[in-house]
Amino acid sequence: MSKKKAERPEPASLGLPRVGVESHAHLDGEGFSPEEIPAVLERAAGAGIAQVGNVYLGPAAYAAGRGLFAGHPEVFGILGQHPCDAATAVPGDVAAMEAAFRADGNLKAVGEIGLDYYWDATTAEVQKRLFRDQLALARELALPAVIHSRDAAADTLAILDDLGFAGRPLVWHCFGGDAALAREIARRGFYFSIPGPVTYRKNTALAEAVAGLDPTRLLLETDAPYLTPEPWRGKRNEPALLVFTAARVAALLGLETAALWRQTGDNARAFFGL
Repeated sequence: MSKKKAERPEPASLGLPRVGVESHAHLDGEGFSPEEIPAVLERAAGAGIAQVGNVYLGPAAYAAGRGLFAGHPEVFGILGQHPCDAATAVPGDVAAMEAAFRADGNLKAVGEIGLDYYWDATTAEVQKRLFRDQLALARELALPAVIHSRDAAADTLAILDDLGFAGRPLVWHCFGGDAALAREIARRGFYFSIPGPVTYRKNTALAEAVAGLDPTRLLLETDAPYLTPEPWRGKRNEPALLVFTAARVAALLGLETAALWRQTGDNARAFFGL
């Protein structure tokens, strides 16, 4: 006799108020068709999400994708070149991004930028140069920075320290580290963005780290279409599923889910200037 599949609760079933913020999604990428965007955003609103941050991976992606969100003022933009794309970056890209930021007030942060030593996409030195250039752009434009760091925490923190970013508006996107790394990030005054893997049973080190964080420095993200939280793991991720990450983070912090939802939403609105 086959085992019956467990029921997956709908995001709206958590009954959260529409005050949450999805701080990091890739809705303009290959994971979503343009025709799906209105329905995806409608489900997000029904789950309690007031604003959605869409991350454009470079100036070409921004030019191609910004029109997807016409008529959707709840979507704000984040623009930056991912470290895995450093090898294909050209000298004019940072200038093109600067022009986009100066022309479009709906672009709220430079990101996701940083270092990635997990994927063998390009050399560390090429990544570091691009990272520094984009941090300089964030500083020049007085914008927050959204950091991607995978298997590269020491070098990422060293560059941020060298450029004097402690205390500046910066969020560690998709935080997946342990308590020791969390302490290093927190003592510099940075924010943490918590993704779906915090809901995975075997992620004990991440759970312990999140349990010790200051709720006033937390954002929530899906990184959709990736990193789907339980109980929807195995399916494509989307902003509406953020509520399940919120429930897990709230439990780890000993808070009611609705209180954590409102706090992280307020944190994101302050961080991005929404």
